[in-house]
Amino acid sequence: MKKIILLFFFALIYTNSNAQKDFQGMAVYESKTSTADFKARMEGNKNITPDMQKMMEERMKKMFEKTFILNFDKSASIYKEEEKLDAPQSQGGGGMRFMSSMTGGGGTFYKNVKDKAYVVDKEFMGKEFLVKDSLANLQWKMESETRVIGGYTCYKATAVKAASKTDFRNFRPKKDEEVKKESDKPGEAKKTNFMDAVELPKEITVTAWYTPEIPVNQGPEGYWGLPGLILEVNDGKTIILCSKVVLNPKDKVEFKAVTKGKVVTQKEYDETVIKKMEEFREMNQGRGGRGGMEIRINH
Repeated sequence: MKKIILLFFFALIYTNSNAQKDFQGMAVYESKTSTADFKARMEGNKNITPDMQKMMEERMKKMFEKTFILNFDKSASIYKEEEKLDAPQSQGGGGMRFMSSMTGGGGTFYKNVKDKAYVVDKEFMGKEFLVKDSLANLQWKMESETRVIGGYTCYKATAVKAASKTDFRNFRPKKDEEVKKESDKPGEAKKTNFMDAVELPKEITVTAWYTPEIPVNQGPEGYWGLPGLILEVNDGKTIILCSKVVLNPKDKVEFKAVTKGKVVTQKEYDETVIKKMEEFREMNQGRGGRGGMEIRINH
């Protein structure tokens, strides 16, 4: 009898071990960035016609409202924008293409929480990059507040992080008096470039909601480090909310990082983008802020 009990006990351990090993999940996230402040600035601009404003609002909606799929297991995940049949926008000049490449979409974000590393492929101004770096170790502050998201009980956690200089979702419009003050500086040409009308905060406070009912150290984008799947992230301007969770889906995913592109660190990639931002500003100022432009990155 003892032998039977022992055999049953070891069989149970083996079954649970394999179940944990084969465990996978899929979560759908809706990402939306508030553009109310930009819309208010457009409405107050006499040079923007109603038709122009409508067109710009539609483009902003496509840039700032996106759907992502997160496939995950106990140690790794792949986060990617949902593919759509819409043809890419060819109109709008370099300015709109420039901003579109900096709003969180495109590429495959692979992260391995066991190794505390991530790999993401990015296309910027015709150049393919492969960013490889360590995951940011956010100092989460655990809160006691709870709420239910999609039937899962979630707990609140907050953290403060540096604002990325290469993510346009972090930019805020400057106040009218600040823009006017800078454009009226003696000895300087009047600034009409869009990039001169925005600013970047040094830090951003992030609020996350995670559920211990799905005990994986995963979340959307580069977020991780909580004792449960992160179902919502809110940085005050962008909200990433989970709309669907499927545990142990029939179609299994192979968790592998992409390999195509010039390998760089996050710092190296950011420096390249910031340099091109400065070129974008200077060249557009030379044209009086009109029209688009092409920036090429040398291979």
